[in-house]
Amino acid sequence: MSSRMIGVDVGGTFTDVFVLNEAEGTASVAKVPTTRPDQSGGFLDGIGREVQDLSEIAVVVHGTTAGTNALLERKGAKTGVICTEGLRDVLEMRRRDRPRTWGLRGDFEPVVDRRNRLEVPERTLADGTIRTPVDLDAVRKAAKTLQEQGCEAVAILFANAYANTANEDAAVAALREVWHNEHVSASSEILPEIREFERFSTTALNAYLQPEVSGYLGRLENALKAGGFDGEFMIVQSNGGVMAVDTACRLPVRTALSGPAAGVIAAGYIAQSAGFENIITGDMGGTSFDVSLIAEGQSMLSPQTAIDFGMVVRNPMIEITTIGAGGGSIAWVDKGGLLNIGPESAGSNPGPVAYGLGNTRPTVTDANVVLGRIDPDNPIGGKLDRLDVEAASRAIDTHVGAPLGLSTVEAAEAILKVANSRMAGAIRLVSIERGFDPKRFAFMPFGGGGALHAGAMLAEVGISRAIVPRYPGVTSAMGCVIADMRQDFVQTINSLVDTLDAAALGAFMQDHADQGMALLDAARTTFEARELSFELDMAYIGQTHTVSVPLTVKTAGGKVTPPTRAEIEEAFDTAYRATFGRLLQNGVRRILNLRSAITGKRPKFDLHALAPSGAGSAKPIGQRQVHFADAWYDTAIYDRLALPVGTVIKGPAILTQPDTTVLVEPDLQGRVDRFGNTIIEPSEEAS
Repeated sequence: MSSRMIGVDVGGTFTDVFVLNEAEGTASVAKVPTTRPDQSGGFLDGIGREVQDLSEIAVVVHGTTAGTNALLERKGAKTGVICTEGLRDVLEMRRRDRPRTWGLRGDFEPVVDRRNRLEVPERTLADGTIRTPVDLDAVRKAAKTLQEQGCEAVAILFANAYANTANEDAAVAALREVWHNEHVSASSEILPEIREFERFSTTALNAYLQPEVSGYLGRLENALKAGGFDGEFMIVQSNGGVMAVDTACRLPVRTALSGPAAGVIAAGYIAQSAGFENIITGDMGGTSFDVSLIAEGQSMLSPQTAIDFGMVVRNPMIEITTIGAGGGSIAWVDKGGLLNIGPESAGSNPGPVAYGLGNTRPTVTDANVVLGRIDPDNPIGGKLDRLDVEAASRAIDTHVGAPLGLSTVEAAEAILKVANSRMAGAIRLVSIERGFDPKRFAFMPFGGGGALHAGAMLAEVGISRAIVPRYPGVTSAMGCVIADMRQDFVQTINSLVDTLDAAALGAFMQDHADQGMALLDAARTTFEARELSFELDMAYIGQTHTVSVPLTVKTAGGKVTPPTRAEIEEAFDTAYRATFGRLLQNGVRRILNLRSAITGKRPKFDLHALAPSGAGSAKPIGQRQVHFADAWYDTAIYDRLALPVGTVIKGPAILTQPDTTVLVEPDLQGRVDRFGNTIIEPSEEAS
């Protein structure tokens, strides 16, 4: 009986693999370089390092950046759009915003070229009335034109299709008969929600990603099966849940923040198990630093995000703030003599200067190497035998030290100071600027580079302590194994509460529940429980911004009992008062959208499986000079994975392990908790 569960997270620099053997209660990890342009090579190599016989694997769950990278690098498929007459330029006009606020003009190229955006006669009104039935001959003619122009995917974008899908349904049926592949996206299937631009943008981006993402996932699935894999292959989506591969191929836009979302899910589970309800996560990889906040054990969900300027995706996703400050981010001095970090990254190839693969410009990792914080004899990722410290020093001298008149060590400290300042800014953005006091939160650094900067984040932001998970370098891969299966649905209702058609609302809720349950039934995973949650986007008439109103809904035998108007009014008043402190006198309540989430709770593994065995040692395995602030310190080096539960290590100290390096700064201490996490906090002497 196969009992291994594998999580694979493909990042910009490394591909991380987390293998859980449920039968034995053990876990192992692997980290290999990400392969470009096709990420499947590193994916299969990483699994192969840990598992020789793929038939032993029950489940593979994948957090992917294939969709994100295709959007950021504009490497999706050539896409066509068939839209309502007069709406050809909605993607171009957006919300009349500009990439640079104070610029007089903004340049933005939609992912679909204007000559591939074709109009057809049809019109549905906002109340769902069809004024003009769709001209199906015009649809077929447009499809032929787009095929002749080399389009690989097509999106149907009709006005008000959320209110009545009939015109889009007819057009999609005609189009799927003549289109040469299955890459056809319809706005009423992808996002049946009011707001024209957001619906058009999300659907067009879905079409743009379909050939790329479905091709990539298809190659992975075929390679796994060819190796004897007969288990379940699932993909993490941006909301922190997982979905089946066929759903991911149909809705690739839902993978837009797949990898980072998996990390937040794992961080939340680890922190909650260790007794921390409030944490700020900081995932520092080779290319970026991703920050998210978990309050009272709940991740923040955002209804939409812009992957890059103008690329708006409206789907529920874990709120993640990303900045270009990873280990591979390049340090450079601008014409005004200011030191900058990123956004350009050396990535995995050529990587930091110390990797010796041809890069000559210094990175954050090079600064850590020069200051003794990273062991040059044991680089992570298994790529090299030794890091080139001298080359890293020369690069820092040439590009930072000489222009700023600093010594090598001063320049390296300056690089870290700027990087830490930018990272602290991202943490403030998700905490202080949202009304959360960082003192009430613990910081959880993960990714290959996060634990090197934990002490700096405590000092810069005022966070009380940090919790470093057992395997920080592969936290996102571990999150893949933990994530629940979840499907989100949305439907615009657009009605006053007083005139609400309760039967129609109930029909939509039942349809969402049925679709979600069917997806869970189709999965081969066993679920500990199934949860249905419903909420309404509501406001008073005249207001643009809505509040989320959770509904208490009774379900029995798969049947959903919709709430009454009185129950909806009471729920709205509670949510509105909690948000704004008061209600509007004589305000008329309006329902905009219904949002539904159907979740299959997957079994969680016991984190004690990761804890160190009793046979470990708290003795240092070496010593070296490490630079902190303005002095060199004799610093003890420890094998972190061998430290027994309860061990307290006083700083300065370095804890090494294959997937990352943990830095305990002077005046701090590291304590090993019962799960093998390291809690970094002010040392007893310092406090």
